[in-house]
Amino acid sequence: MRLRSVTKFLNVCLAPVKQHGVSFVLSLAIVLLMLLHASNVLPLGFIHKLENYTYDMRLNLLMPNTIDNRIVIVDIDEKSLSEQGRWPWARDKMATLVNQLFEHYQINTLGLDVVFAEKDESSGLKNLEWMQQQYLKDDAGFADALKIMKPHLDYDQIFAESLKNRKVVLGYYFQLHGDTNHVGQLPTESFSAESFENQDIDFVEASGYGANLAVLQKNALSAGHFNPEPDVDGITRKIPVLIKYGDHYYDFLAVEVARVYLQSPVLEAKFARVGADKNYAGLEAFQVADKRIPVDGEVATLIPYRGVQGSFQYVSATDVLTNKVRLESLKNKIVLVGTTAPGLMDLRATPVQSNYPGVEVHANVISGILDNNIKERPAYTQGVEFLLLLLAGLLLTFTLPNLNPLKATLLTLAVLAGVLGINFASWQYANLVLPIASLLLMIGLIYLLNMSYGFFVESRGKRQLTGLFGQYVPPELVKEMAKNPELISLKGESREMTVLFSDIRGFTQISEGLDPKQLTQMMNEFLTPMTQIIHSNRGTIDKYMGDAIMAFWGAPLRDKNHAQHALNAALQMNASMKDISAKFAIKGWPAIQMGFGLNTGNMVVGNMGSSFRMAYTVMGDSVNLGSRIEGLTKNYGADIIVSEFVKAQTPDMVYRELDIVRVKGKESPVTIYEPLGNAEQVTQETLEALNLYHQAIKNYRNQEWNLAEKQLKNLEKLAVDDTKSVLYSLYLARIKQFKKTPPNKNWDGVFNYETK
Repeated sequence: MRLRSVTKFLNVCLAPVKQHGVSFVLSLAIVLLMLLHASNVLPLGFIHKLENYTYDMRLNLLMPNTIDNRIVIVDIDEKSLSEQGRWPWARDKMATLVNQLFEHYQINTLGLDVVFAEKDESSGLKNLEWMQQQYLKDDAGFADALKIMKPHLDYDQIFAESLKNRKVVLGYYFQLHGDTNHVGQLPTESFSAESFENQDIDFVEASGYGANLAVLQKNALSAGHFNPEPDVDGITRKIPVLIKYGDHYYDFLAVEVARVYLQSPVLEAKFARVGADKNYAGLEAFQVADKRIPVDGEVATLIPYRGVQGSFQYVSATDVLTNKVRLESLKNKIVLVGTTAPGLMDLRATPVQSNYPGVEVHANVISGILDNNIKERPAYTQGVEFLLLLLAGLLLTFTLPNLNPLKATLLTLAVLAGVLGINFASWQYANLVLPIASLLLMIGLIYLLNMSYGFFVESRGKRQLTGLFGQYVPPELVKEMAKNPELISLKGESREMTVLFSDIRGFTQISEGLDPKQLTQMMNEFLTPMTQIIHSNRGTIDKYMGDAIMAFWGAPLRDKNHAQHALNAALQMNASMKDISAKFAIKGWPAIQMGFGLNTGNMVVGNMGSSFRMAYTVMGDSVNLGSRIEGLTKNYGADIIVSEFVKAQTPDMVYRELDIVRVKGKESPVTIYEPLGNAEQVTQETLEALNLYHQAIKNYRNQEWNLAEKQLKNLEKLAVDDTKSVLYSLYLARIKQFKKTPPNKNWDGVFNYETK
């Protein structure tokens, strides 16, 4: 039992492979390719680019677009340059700016997104000292005056004094591309060489730096680098929290500003630990007070952009210098001094704006740290991506081939909605950036593959159906078959169907009177309307046999009314003979008359033949009986004869019972009938004559010869057409013979035909 259940389960699982082998294999190949990419076995560069694009889309869609009033940017803008002079400004002016911010505006923390690497000699102090040494060595008055003036002319010292004992963080930069120049003095490192011993961490490493003057660095509380880390497409999406220089590690300006603002003594490294011995598995975050800064494998953190430029309050530096800014705008705030002036080259390409001020990048990082709202991409997101790819890929691979286009589209949209829902919820509520590009690409490719494959297979199927059935069934039926090709089987199968045989009477004599060209034209003009009538009644042409037509109903599409449709076709074909004969008469062709035989029963239908030629046809005893019945039409003077099985399925038709016969090759007798028309079409006079006829036949089968003979002769006198006279004459001749040679007492009234 268990083995049977397993076998059944495997058959269900492998059903798509059997039915849709090519699309299944290709879909599985797409899933495998995406899994190899997700596991970094076969990384695909274009998917990384697409991932960056989808990250930017999510960021722009879900960023808050609100203003953080805790951080203010003092902007060295075009207005400031116009009013205060070109950059760089004298250091005494920078000292005035710092003093204004702390003393008048009472700010909390100041971050300077500028570097002061060279001495300021704009005061002329250097020239005065040179004059003293060269020309005024013995001038005591000049020496005394210079000594008094020097503290007011040493702008670097004045600036340094303005930084002392204040929460000021200077900015500097590292050289990252092989330049070994080093200018100024670096701050105290954030981490020493021993902090990351024996750790396999991919730090950004610097080869040189451009830092602030030693006197400035000595008096400032701290400093941080402002090196961005653009991706390969030039877009700044993250910043390196730590950069390694030599054996020491230095943190980012915004991180250092946040640390100073939060009054955290140090920046702490947080490691992911696994195993019983708690070995380090990797650096995953930094801690500032109670705030967490997640980092990736390159010790970089994503920038939590709040919106486009203007997500923080901007004030002009010249307005601060001239006391034009309201006190409450800056009091107790974090202030960043930077520039948006295009000429000072501090504009960056970001996901939210192509020209974005670098100083506002720092503001966004500080804001994200304070809110504990920095997105992260921990290592386990790779496992989540792998799992989602596997589940979604297998679901679509096994399911889509078995669905119609509408259901396949709905399922794909549902899977897509689920993937997007998980991704957006993780982004918004867990600050997790889950990969999505590979999932979207896989879902799209599998869907397009199945739709395109289905389209081409369906088109091919339609062409095959049209090629196979187009000459035999009407176009409307071909379209219906094409919509549900699974209902069509070319394999031989047994069905209850109705078959029709028709034949032109006296065709040999007709053909002898026409030349080949005329005969061909006549047959074409005869077969065309006959075929149209069969098609209009959902019939299938089996074959043309010279002047004969063989057709059947109930295949290739099942038809519960196959007997009625076949009978309707026979009646319409017979009625059309008058119009066809009239047209033939105009062309000098002889009139034609047809006989129709119909039978209903189980038949074998399918594509049959040899390796050289195949045909969709029917076979069986029921088919043979239909052919035999058609051959009896001339004997009974009837244009259409049907078997008792056709009559049983067409109760609305009025029939004349013709005989009970046993045809050649068949043991069982069958009752045959002539259709007279629907009940509402048959006249009362015909019905009365029909009752008399049926009574005569009853007497005939009871061997009451004289009574039957009398009734038939009376009917023969009343007959107005030759067809009825043929039938009556047939029975009168039999009665005459039976009077001479009576049948035995067990005679069942069946007439045996020994010839076809």
